[in-house]
Amino acid sequence: MDRMTAAYRAGDASACAAMFTSDAQLYSPYAPPALGRQAIEALHREWTRDGVPDKELKVLQAGRSNQTAWTLSSYSEDGGKTRGTSLCVWQREADGNWRIHLCSLNSEVVSP
Repeated sequence: MDRMTAAYRAGDASACAAMFTSDAQLYSPYAPPALGRQAIEALHREWTRDGVPDKELKVLQAGRSNQTAWTLSSYSEDGGKTRGTSLCVWQREADGNWRIHLCSLNSEVVSP
């Protein structure tokens, strides 16, 4: 998650997408589903085009069994005006790296 945070803050959509498997799925209240790494990169390019210098990602819970893991994380940006949680399912790939295979974002309603 540290690499993802750094990529967001730098506005690096390619590095964000590299955190996902080639056939990953990303579900978000901010956009239609992004299916596959190319679609996920395009979505992150839109989300990070101006950089997100205050992006925060914090793992709240995590678990693992064999080649599959999961993380429940909180996220925030824009001074806390945009925040929520994400639930991701990770897979260990043949190269030994862990990548996100499924991710679902849930936004919190922030009162003015």
